[in-house]
Amino acid sequence: MKGMAWIGDMAVSRRLVLGAAAGTAALGALAACDDDPPKPTGQATPPPLDPQDWASVRAQFVLDPAVAHFDAFVFASPPATVRAAIDAHRAQLDRDPLTYLHANEVARDAQITQEAAKYLGAHGELYLTDSTTMGLGLLYGGLALASGDEVLTTEHDFYSTHESLRLRAARDGVTVRRARLYRDPAAAGVDEMVGALLAAVTPKTRVVAVTWVHSSTGVRLPVREIATALAEVNRSRSPQEKALLCVDGVHGFGAVDAGPAELGCDFLVSGCHKWLFGPRGTGMVWGTEAAWQRFRPVIPPFDNASIGAWMGFGPGPAGAVPPSPGGYHAFEHRWALREAFAFHNALGRDRVAARTAQLAATLKAGLAQIPGLKLITPRSPAVSAGLVCCDIPGTQPAAAVQAMRAQGIAASATPYNPSCLRLGTSIVNSVEEVDRAVAAVRALS
Repeated sequence: MKGMAWIGDMAVSRRLVLGAAAGTAALGALAACDDDPPKPTGQATPPPLDPQDWASVRAQFVLDPAVAHFDAFVFASPPATVRAAIDAHRAQLDRDPLTYLHANEVARDAQITQEAAKYLGAHGELYLTDSTTMGLGLLYGGLALASGDEVLTTEHDFYSTHESLRLRAARDGVTVRRARLYRDPAAAGVDEMVGALLAAVTPKTRVVAVTWVHSSTGVRLPVREIATALAEVNRSRSPQEKALLCVDGVHGFGAVDAGPAELGCDFLVSGCHKWLFGPRGTGMVWGTEAAWQRFRPVIPPFDNASIGAWMGFGPGPAGAVPPSPGGYHAFEHRWALREAFAFHNALGRDRVAARTAQLAATLKAGLAQIPGLKLITPRSPAVSAGLVCCDIPGTQPAAAVQAMRAQGIAASATPYNPSCLRLGTSIVNSVEEVDRAVAAVRALS
C-alpha cells in the first residue's frame, strides 16, 4: 500500500506505473471515482445515527443484543457505515476487479488520509498495515540500527513487541533491554513510571519501545511525560543518535482523547479493528518525517520511484524509501477505513474517550466493592483507559470468562502468565451492562 503524505498533493497510484501499457484506460477509469462513500449492497438500511445519543450509536452495530460485549478490544464488530463500505467495495471488486482497483486506489487512499488526519490531528506520514503486530514487526525490523545499538522496552509489553525485538536482536546484534515501570499496577503513578523508564536509558539507547495501555494490567503510560523527559536526553545528541519513542498504541487508539501531537511520540502503531471499530485486518503506522528517515523497508514497497528505478526510468526515491508493504491487499476492508475514521470523527474523539472512561470508572467502582476481589487496574483515569483487569479469589480467569459468558457477559482472560480477568468498556456498552458485569463477577466471588 502506498504511503499517504499528511499534507500535500495526491500521489499517483503505484499500479499506474506497472500498467503503463494500459495507462490511458486506467487514468480514464480514475475519473469515474467520486468522493461519495459507497452505497450498501444487499443490506437493510441502518437506523439513522444520532452522534449525541449512545443508544443510537449502539444501534449501528449488529452485535448479539443478548450479550454485553466487553471484549470488543480484542476483535471488534464494525458499525453500519463500515459494513456497507466493505460490502460495496467487495461487490465491485468481484464484478470487475482490475478496473475498480485502478479507478479507486488513489482516490480511496486520499479519502482515508483526509479522515485520518482529522482524527489524529498531527503532521507526519501514515502507512497502512493489516494489524498492530504487522506494524510492530515492520517498524522494529526496519529501523536503522547497528550492532551495539540498544533498544529499551519494558517488562510489561506484549508478545508482539518482545518477539519483534528478539528477532531483530538475533538478526544483527542489537541489544534489547527491559525496564520494570511499576511493582503494583493498581498503585502505578506518573512519576514512578517516567522515572523508572528514563533511568534505564543509556548513551547507546536508540529506540524506546513502549505500549500506551498495557493489556496485562490496564495501566496507561504517561506517554506525553515520557516524551518530554526523553526530549531532554536527546537535546545533546546528534539526529542519528537520538532515542526514538515508539508506541504500541492499540489500546489507547480509539479509546483515549489523544493523538501523536498530544503524545509527542516519533512513531505510533495500532490496529484499527479494535477500539476504532474499523474493518477487520487493518492497522497503521504513523511517524514523523524525521523519524521515517531512520527506517529501511523490510518488504518491497510499491511506490512509483522505487518501481520506476527498477524498470530503468529513474534514480529511485529522492528521500527515505516508503515503508509500507507492496502487493495486493484486501482492498474492500482497507478502503472502508475511511468510514471508520469518519464514524469516530462524527462522534467526537473527546466524547468517545469520555464515554469509555465514564463506563470504566463505573465498572471499577463496582468491582472494588466486591469482598476479596483484587482490582489490578488503577482507579485514576490519568493512568488508565478502557481496560479493567481483576483477580477473583479462588476462580481461574478462563473459568470466570466461561461462567460470565453463560450469563450473557463477554469478557476475556489476559494472554499473560499469570493471567487475570479482563473487561473493556467501549461505545457499544451501556451503564446497565456495566451493572450486569459487576453482578456476574460478584456471583463468582
